[in-house]
Amino acid sequence: MAKTGGYEGPLEQVAPCQWRIPKTYRADMRVDGLIFADDALIGQIKKDQGPEQVVNVATLPGIQKASLAMPDIHWGYGFCIGGVAATDPEQGGVISPGGVGYDINCGVRLLRTNLEWADIKDRIRPLVDQLFRDIPTGVGQRGAFSFSKPELIRLLGEGVSFVVDKGYGVARDIEFAEAGGRLDGADPGRVSERAILRGADQCGTLGSGNHFLEVQVVDRIVDATAAEVMGLREGQVTVLIHSGSRGLGYQVCDDYLGVFKNAPKKYGFELPDWQLACAPVRSPEGQDYLGAMRAAANYAWCNRQLLTHQAREVFARIFGKPWEALGMDLVYDVAHNIAKFEDHDVGGGVQKQVCVHRKGATRAFPPGHPEIPEAYAQVGQPVIIPGSMGTASWVLAGQPGSMIHSFGTSCHGAGRMMSRTAAIRLAEGRRIDKELDAIGIIARARGHKGLAEEQPAAYKDVDLVVDVVDKVGISKKVARLRPVGVIKG
Repeated sequence: MAKTGGYEGPLEQVAPCQWRIPKTYRADMRVDGLIFADDALIGQIKKDQGPEQVVNVATLPGIQKASLAMPDIHWGYGFCIGGVAATDPEQGGVISPGGVGYDINCGVRLLRTNLEWADIKDRIRPLVDQLFRDIPTGVGQRGAFSFSKPELIRLLGEGVSFVVDKGYGVARDIEFAEAGGRLDGADPGRVSERAILRGADQCGTLGSGNHFLEVQVVDRIVDATAAEVMGLREGQVTVLIHSGSRGLGYQVCDDYLGVFKNAPKKYGFELPDWQLACAPVRSPEGQDYLGAMRAAANYAWCNRQLLTHQAREVFARIFGKPWEALGMDLVYDVAHNIAKFEDHDVGGGVQKQVCVHRKGATRAFPPGHPEIPEAYAQVGQPVIIPGSMGTASWVLAGQPGSMIHSFGTSCHGAGRMMSRTAAIRLAEGRRIDKELDAIGIIARARGHKGLAEEQPAAYKDVDLVVDVVDKVGISKKVARLRPVGVIKG
């Protein structure tokens, strides 16, 4: 499948902000495709091959209900970014590394503080500079934390509790992470030696690409009740951390794409795109990948926890108080690239345990769901949506519509609408850091290229993306956050 060119297949509007690609479009489709978008976004979405990837995913063995895409959809590896698919393991349903992504459990976490922007705005520049000095960012950067192989094996199996037990956090950090910061069934023995070697000194590093740490300010409260429960208020300083499983997760994905290359022939099915390489969930290959993927997901949660620890230390140093006195509690941590077993309605009132692939998509469980912290039982799971470094981010809350429409899933960000190459070309002769500084955002990065790739113009309007999931009833707006300082690789 070519990466260039727009989508020219059918798109039928079946409800407000819902567009169907009927399974009659191609003979190999097992289910419909469904894209959540408004009129403005659907025009942008059709400009690349993301919708065709929605069609390709609809051909996977065991797929249930529909192949889905969130409003931040854009072209990706195998699955589109923003893609969601649930497969039934008992009906030959498959697991696909391309449906999780190379950066396994790339995700975000939000920390609140008791600091007011009005009181600290004169100190934002030294704060951002210190964060950039102390937190390793960029390709290949080594971290301050080094783990022996036996320690790393434990970390892969135990997740966040392992680093919290070492003093790099508190019990609340475990409670307020998706899945408690640990996927059961992780099998470090299924992670290659090369992946383990790559992960030995990268836990607690930010990485490159679209990963960042931002100091933000709550600039609007939309749902006062939910915001109060989450401890958010206008004018408050917050910290948003976006990172994943670094080289370890990348290597796990690469390893298993190789393993899965011959699986379709072995198990008797065909794929329209080799990047969708997959195997039945219940096969030996599928089980091996699940064990390794879960271990890499646990590594990613530990990575964000160690980044949290370092950010807290910097804030404590700059403001002369322990981080606890600064109120730097974790609001929530969510995964963006993951596959998990969950119970869902697959149509006609039938409930099944399915394997939900979320590739650039966020879990968005509604009020009362047993898998969210008790503190959020009345308002729904926090859903954290980062924008670009020059535009707003959002905190949403999961709603009942997510269980009806999207296997408990919402969008994950603004979504690119420009390739990195095109963004660099657009930035020629410009200084993105100076442009951001002129609008009150301090940006620090290892080089100009990283800022050029991630400039705000490269992304869709995050406010429009969030409007869609709010209108559909997948997740509702709680608070809007604007960046004031960002560090990137």
